[in-house]
Amino acid sequence: MTVNELSSREEFSAVSMPEGEREISGVYIGDLLSWVMGRAKADNAWITIMSNINIAAVASLADTACIILAEGVTLEPEVAETAGAKGVNILSTEMPAYETAVLLSKLL
Repeated sequence: MTVNELSSREEFSAVSMPEGEREISGVYIGDLLSWVMGRAKADNAWITIMSNINIAAVASLADTACIILAEGVTLEPEVAETAGAKGVNILSTEMPAYETAVLLSKLL
């Protein structure tokens, strides 16, 4: 499934989509940025509630397919702009992280 395909589902909203054709190959859930950098795999969808500017850098370093902001977390416009410049896809959802992961496990 691509990030564009995921973003077209009613549960998700696109926040930053510079590389929407990226394939999602798995899921990582985490809010401790240093752990995400060391443990998320390339092409994972990274589920988090973190919304600071550092998420764009971590997603870029870990080469995740996208960030999914759970629980209705929103981004400041500058964070979305930085993510776009770094080629980082970001989606948001109102669902809790666990429910998001369960849904993704059924879709991938």
